[in-house]
Amino acid sequence: MVRRAEPPDGGWGWMVVLSAFFQSALVFGVLRSFSIFFVEFVAAFDEQAARVSWIASIGIAVQQFGSPVGSALSTRFGPRPVVMAGGILAALGMLLASFATSLTHLYLSIGLLSGSGWALTFTPTLACLSRYFSRLRSLAMGLALTGVGLSSFAFAPLFQWLLSHYAWRGTLLLVSALSLHLVACGALLRPLSLTEDPAMGGPGAQLASLLHHGPFLRYTVALTLINTGYFIPYVHLVAHLQDLHWDPLPAAFLLSAPTALVALAVAYGFTSGALTPVAFSMLPELVGTGRIYCGLGLVQMVESIGGLLGSPLSDYLRDVTGNYTASFVVAGAFLLAGSGVLITLPHFFCFSAPTSKPQDLVTEALDTKVPVPKEGLGED
Repeated sequence: MVRRAEPPDGGWGWMVVLSAFFQSALVFGVLRSFSIFFVEFVAAFDEQAARVSWIASIGIAVQQFGSPVGSALSTRFGPRPVVMAGGILAALGMLLASFATSLTHLYLSIGLLSGSGWALTFTPTLACLSRYFSRLRSLAMGLALTGVGLSSFAFAPLFQWLLSHYAWRGTLLLVSALSLHLVACGALLRPLSLTEDPAMGGPGAQLASLLHHGPFLRYTVALTLINTGYFIPYVHLVAHLQDLHWDPLPAAFLLSAPTALVALAVAYGFTSGALTPVAFSMLPELVGTGRIYCGLGLVQMVESIGGLLGSPLSDYLRDVTGNYTASFVVAGAFLLAGSGVLITLPHFFCFSAPTSKPQDLVTEALDTKVPVPKEGLGED
């Protein structure tokens, strides 16, 4: 394969953007709309809210904790077969969930199996996209992750309508069919080889260098704190509104809501949607394009701690207090804490681009601090 000196900033990269758009919609659009199923599962299995919330939390945690596996497999085999395999696993998990007779079945099918499929799709796709763009990376990432916001708006009322006609088992079957489209998204990914790749070393050398890089470690901590509170409104907003005696379908659309609540929901949706592309676009600036598979996988793995704990903590507070008010306050506190850590990153208050290339800065910082072992790291 011919190695390019620089990312092409276009070409087939726009097809990768299209693939990432639908992939992000089919992964996080489903996760963000999971509050629609939340109420149904509580009623169907007669369980406490805290136990039911573990379904989405396990799925989010497995997706993020398993990201290094997807990154390592993509480094060796390329992103295309890895993402296609992930699409099959995600669809299979939803299919098996439609036959569940207990929460344990849902933990294993949606949480573990579908979560594993999402782990093999999300990180390799975004890493592949990052390698195709440099100057237009933020634009490309923003366009790709627009699928998250659009699907979040569309899937919630769609799933509520499907629940009213086909119940939760039939709806999960249809979600399984939707998830199979991840296979087509993976087929669009074409690996790109850059001239800087050999200098980055294998996955082991990259991991050793990243674990000694202060800005990367602080960035990872910040995203973990943010991730703890990030999904709570998406998972529990409909349940909160139903606690206030709203009908399910208007609650999914936020119809007939007080103006202040609608304004807050729109503001949160806008800012949280803007956060995601910026967060993923910034990572190559910290670690370099050649380390993006390893860096993104490691960030996603550590983030899984927040994804795993956030929703159960929210439901625990709900069971203790009787409502979701404390849950939303705690979610906001985690978001503010993560934002505070981001302030410590280099060039945070700089409104002009640094004069040196990000890859050069990262390589210089890491090579002078970390002695890379010679054995077993060159051709991982």
